[in-house]
Amino acid sequence: MPQVGLPELIIILVIVLLLFGSSKLPDLARAMGKSIREFKKASTGEDEPKTQEKASEKAAADQPVAQAKDNGKPADAKKQS
Repeated sequence: MPQVGLPELIIILVIVLLLFGSSKLPDLARAMGKSIREFKKASTGEDEPKTQEKASEKAAADQPVAQAKDNGKPADAKKQS
């Protein structure tokens, strides 16, 4: 696999600058950085257990809110209202 040296990187950066302009370049770099970071997390599997924990915590946190909205009425009483 060929390696990319400094001259090639400069040419690539100049082409990107011409295509997207200087105003969109920081946003493009930020989006690319986020994509690479999320890809690394997904490939190492770091994010998966945290996501499951957060989902269970959110479900537990939503449960009292749903009960408060019921105002103590049974499920059958809601359907009749």
